Amino acid sequence: MMEIKKVFPALAFLLLAAIVPAGAAQKGRTPKPSSAQTSSAQSSAGSAGATITFRKIFKDSSPEYVKIEVSQSGASTYDIRQIDDTPQPRPFTVSPALAAKIFALAAALDDFNGITLEVRRRVANLGEKTYIYEKDGVTHQVSFNYTSNDKANQLLDIFEGLSLEDQYAGQIRRTMRYDPLGLDNVLTRLQRDIAARLIPEPAALVPLLNEIAANSNFLDIARQRARMIVAGVQRAE
Repeated sequence: MMEIKKVFPALAFLLLAAIVPAGAAQKGRTPKPSSAQTSSAQSSAGSAGATITFRKIFKDSSPEYVKIEVSQSGASTYDIRQIDDTPQPRPFTVSPALAAKIFALAAALDDFNGITLEVRRRVANLGEKTYIYEKDGVTHQVSFNYTSNDKANQLLDIFEGLSLEDQYAGQIRRTMRYDPLGLDNVLTRLQRDIAARLIPEPAALVPLLNEIAANSNFLDIARQRARMIVAGVQRAE
């Protein structure tokens, strides 16, 4: 009986020695993230894409100030106004194809890193234009009044077209509300500019045009022109 009493405490001590270090180690261990969690974190960290901003300042014109930001995802903002007006950036979306074209043109211009676009001769003031490329805290930009660089001018045509598109949207809404008899005149100009390829994404105006076409309060000539524009846009897509 005495031998059993002596052996039992020894066994208990050995069991405790084996259990306690394992528990202590578990308590202080930092769980290793799974491969799926690591992949998700890396994806989130790299998900913030680049942004290209176009800014134009041209005093005594209308509008005097244009700022358009486009991200690689297509999420974009307009801020088009007179200089002294309060900034009111508004969201819009460009198509993946147009976003890709904008970034391809910027890449052809080295993302505006260390380049010069201004021509070295006297030219009338056409407004200061600035391209800005931003990604991961790095910013490159270039400003010019006039350039003969083909890629820069292609990019300028896109941004000027997006600005014109937004101006048409605002003018159509105002005319619908305050001057419905003048609606056909506005739509005639829009139809002409779409035909001249001055509007990069006329499909963005289709919901507004459909609203006109469906509203019997507007003149039939304006409604018919709205339908014609929509049909032309859809054929071109």
